[in-house]
Amino acid sequence: MIRESLQKILNLALETNKNVQQNNAQNAVLFEAINLIIHLDTEHALMKQISSRLGRFIQSRETNVRYLGLEAMTHLAARAETLDPIKQHQDVILGSLKDRDISVRRKGLDLLYSMCDATNAQAIVGELLHYLQNADFAIREEMVLKIAILTEKYATDVQWYVNISLRLIAMAGDHVSDEVWQRVTQIVTNNEELQVYAAHNILQYVKQDHCHETLVKIGAYILGEFGHLIAEETGCSPIEQFLALQSKLAACSSSTRGMILSSFVKFVNLFPEIKPQLVNVFHIYSHTLDSELQQRACEYLALTNLPTDDLLRTVCDEMPPFPERESALLSRLHQKHANTSDKRTWVVGGKDANADAAELKMAKTTSLRRTFSTANGHANGDANGKSNGANGHSATNDLVGLDMNNLGPAEAKALKAPNLASAAHLSPGWERGYNRLLIKSDGVLFEDGQIQVGVRSEYRGQMACFILYFTNKTPALVSSFTTTLDLDESEKKNLSWDVKGLPDTTIPQGGQAQQVIMFEAKKVFEKSPTIRISYLAGALQALTLKLPVAIHKFMDPAELSADDFFKRWKQIGGAPREAQQIFGLSGPKDSERELTENFVKAVLEGFRWGLLPAVDPNQKNFVGASVVHTSEGGKFGCLLRLEPNYASQVSFWAKVWMTQGRLTDLMQMVRLTIRATDDSLPPVLLKMMEERLTVGVFIRPEKYEPPTASDISDSFRNIMVR
Repeated sequence: MIRESLQKILNLALETNKNVQQNNAQNAVLFEAINLIIHLDTEHALMKQISSRLGRFIQSRETNVRYLGLEAMTHLAARAETLDPIKQHQDVILGSLKDRDISVRRKGLDLLYSMCDATNAQAIVGELLHYLQNADFAIREEMVLKIAILTEKYATDVQWYVNISLRLIAMAGDHVSDEVWQRVTQIVTNNEELQVYAAHNILQYVKQDHCHETLVKIGAYILGEFGHLIAEETGCSPIEQFLALQSKLAACSSSTRGMILSSFVKFVNLFPEIKPQLVNVFHIYSHTLDSELQQRACEYLALTNLPTDDLLRTVCDEMPPFPERESALLSRLHQKHANTSDKRTWVVGGKDANADAAELKMAKTTSLRRTFSTANGHANGDANGKSNGANGHSATNDLVGLDMNNLGPAEAKALKAPNLASAAHLSPGWERGYNRLLIKSDGVLFEDGQIQVGVRSEYRGQMACFILYFTNKTPALVSSFTTTLDLDESEKKNLSWDVKGLPDTTIPQGGQAQQVIMFEAKKVFEKSPTIRISYLAGALQALTLKLPVAIHKFMDPAELSADDFFKRWKQIGGAPREAQQIFGLSGPKDSERELTENFVKAVLEGFRWGLLPAVDPNQKNFVGASVVHTSEGGKFGCLLRLEPNYASQVSFWAKVWMTQGRLTDLMQMVRLTIRATDDSLPPVLLKMMEERLTVGVFIRPEKYEPPTASDISDSFRNIMVR
């Protein structure tokens, strides 16, 4: 009875209804029937029909149908005995990675991961690596994990595994979690046939001028363990291995420098001919202010100075193979889906993954503890940011017996400590770099005599990758370096962030540290986040800066014809979806600043408007269109019309009367009108653009004023002179 009903539903699905509502209802019934057939997993003929039906759905013009088709096909791959029917649609599925909708791209990635086997692994991994270069930030880390798992699972060739793993880490950079590179070192250690080839290849990566720190970590471990296997090869001599790693010491984090020092002490045991160079490095780091590195260097120095090498050989003995254990990559991958509301009975990953009880348990366990920062800066806490006790007890249970409601007079008078990371405590001079970077993607955010803060950013839809570079300009070591992010409480529901990498706590003279932050625009926001930077440079120093993260950064330029522009302009209409302002240059009138066509155009392009030439009848006017991306609010269309008057000392469209009733001649004026499909967006964009345009452009270069004696003294007051 069930079989006949399901067959009838599949047959009726061949008929296409022109009525949208009937078509949606039919598709809803069909997808439920397909999921039931897959779950029953009994009728081979029905399973074959499903594949052909789903092949049509994943090519549909409707986004929802494509999404559901890919979801159902992923379910099919998790249950089917053979993947051949799904492989027939491999080219179409690969094409879904370029779909305009990110949810479809995610499902396409899940399906490719599930349908991969030994026959198509190299093709799929190659395509995923190619797509990784332009993938959304939101799915890059997940892509890296899946590529790493597929490479390990279906590697039949030693060279292919090593090449793909190192290439993946070199390409993905900051999106590679520790589990990925640690898994690579475990596999190389446990497989002798990989060791020589891996050591040779990682050395070539480390020798490059621009080598990501994750590759340096792998290089430090593999060369320390297996560098002696390639010491006789051309270009791989002991001194060349030493110089390659030594060149990366200054730019690496403290933990990576510790790994390199551990590699060097193994070099002392393996390559006695370069012992003087190695001992010299230990001498240098025995005086560093980093206590962990100092202790490590002193211990290694003591080992090298012993009368015999017996203890050194014992300590530096080759690492034994790692014990077999559950893949940390699979655990990390399933953690990313642990909090989803989809309580399905299968996991993404094909039939083998669903047959593995251990992997099913990992996927279904939602209480996995994690140690990375959340969007609001908390770690290892619940959804409300409340920390758990060490033994799983709540903080309330640990405070039994304390009456928190009956505070004494001293406690009642206690004041809440000020939030020094807030916008209320911005440091002097923050505006210059912030205003410049509002219309640029990279540059210097702040600079003084002690530190330079640089920014590099990239925006994709509602996601932003924001990298901060901190350069030590002092003649001494900067220590206790910390950063704190903050945002006005009213905006935290509109903009979230996730700190992917924290800066080193110590920055050597002339050295640089970096911090990676992922921002997500959930809704339209008005206020930008701030960052508090504190460090020791002779004395405690602190800066509070505003980060140039604004809603217009999440805009993409759009192209429209004249007819389409004015049609949409009329559809949106006036208030409340319109904001308009007439303004001129701010501050006192002078002859050194003015509004020019090139300046106005540069500002509009910096605000990511797609300028539409020959649309407005008046060629001097600017017309633009863009799309704002938010994850919860959706996409909003924005239209702009800017009407400038570059002539000086002439009145503008409307007569403006002062309070005394006299007519005032206006210098140079602009009328700016913005309309959007969301009524909260126009006033926010108008305010930011007005602030930038009213500055104008200097007709002649700004006068350079040399620093005064007091300025120089203030900049270097806390620098220790040796």
